[in-house]
Amino acid sequence: MSIATALEALRRELPAGVTLLAVSKTHPITALREAYEAGQRAFGENKVQELVAKAPQLPPDVAWHLIGHLQTNKVRSVLPYVALIHSVDSLKLLEVIERESVLLGRTTRVLLQMHIAQEETKFGFTPAEVVAFVEARGWERSPHVVIEGLMGMASNTDDAAQVRGEFRSLKRLFEQIKVLAPALGLTTLSMGMSGDYPLAIAEGSTLVRIGSRIFGARDYA
Repeated sequence: MSIATALEALRRELPAGVTLLAVSKTHPITALREAYEAGQRAFGENKVQELVAKAPQLPPDVAWHLIGHLQTNKVRSVLPYVALIHSVDSLKLLEVIERESVLLGRTTRVLLQMHIAQEETKFGFTPAEVVAFVEARGWERSPHVVIEGLMGMASNTDDAAQVRGEFRSLKRLFEQIKVLAPALGLTTLSMGMSGDYPLAIAEGSTLVRIGSRIFGARDYA
């Protein structure tokens, strides 16, 4: 199946209001150009250096999303290119993004990454940490950062009930924060990847991160 055909099929499948992010990590720029020619404008990369290398090679109307773990020492290099950072997983990182955004004279859009999986290797805030942050109006200390929503990755398991439950818990937290802090105006709930996005959509995802369904198997060479 060609990239264009895969994108067309996904667009027919996704309900209105759900954004399709093409996860292009490790794939060559020729594949991204093919997706672009098929109308795709939002691409997700895991690594800062790969995003920074690819961004100048596609037209400026592409929205680049950083979806992988972001180290504080890489913030300055990625900010000129990134439209949305999905992986803000600590208050320290939020502070660094604020400081670097001030220096660049820009506002940076982010999602708070939540640890919802039953896996220690995943990064992210706990629900209690985010609720405490919101109740203390912690976002007011970072006026150059716009928190647009939450992101989470479910456990890597074939247990659909567990995955659905993890997505459901994140949706519940998303709604709780909207009530606690309406001033934030949360709009984005990023959850669901190629293997579990139908469950994520059923539980309220507004953005799905799809890689292999579009580009095929990743090239690790």
